[in-house]
Amino acid sequence: MLRWLLRRTTEAFERKWNYDASYLKEIIAISPRAAWAFARATSLGNYRRDVPLAALAAAGITAVRAEDCGPCTQLGAAMAERQGVSPAVLRAILTDDVAAMPDEVALVWRFTRATLARDPAADGYRREIVRRWGPRAVVTLAFAITTARMYPTVKYAMGHGQICSRVIVGGTPVAIDRTAIPAP
Repeated sequence: MLRWLLRRTTEAFERKWNYDASYLKEIIAISPRAAWAFARATSLGNYRRDVPLAALAAAGITAVRAEDCGPCTQLGAAMAERQGVSPAVLRAILTDDVAAMPDEVALVWRFTRATLARDPAADGYRREIVRRWGPRAVVTLAFAITTARMYPTVKYAMGHGQICSRVIVGGTPVAIDRTAIPAP
C-alpha cells in the first residue's frame, strides 16, 4: 500500500512540474521505507519562517546549483516563480548578478555562498539576517540550504544525475556559469 501511494504521489509530482523523478521511483521500488525516510528528511525544507520569499528562493537555488545545474535547479526556479518570485530576480540569482538583486536577496545569496564555501564571512551575513528577521530566519535558511542539496546529491549517488543545462525562467532560457559556483 505504501509503495503504491508513494509511486502515485511521485507521478503526480512529475506531471505537475514536468520533472523526471526516476530516482525517487527507484528508491520506492527498492524500499518504500527508505523513500518514506527520504521524504521525512527533505520535509525540513517546509519550515519557512520570517524570511522574504525571494530571499528564501536565493538560498535554495544557490544551494542546489552547488550540486546540480540542471533539472533540480530548473525545478527550484520553477517552484519559486510559481510562488511569486519575479523572473528578473530569479535570473539575477541564477547568473550571480548581485547588482540586479534586491538587497535582501543579495544578502541571502552571499550568506548561502559563504556558508557553502565555509567562508568566515558567513558570520557577518548571519548577524545581519538575525538583525533583520530574527533567529528563526537563520534556521529557515539553514534548512533550505540543506534540503536543496539533498535531492541532487541522492540523484547523482544513484546514477540519475544529468549534465548542466539551461534553465528556463519566465519563458526565457538562462545560461548558468557552472564555474562561478563555489565548491563546498
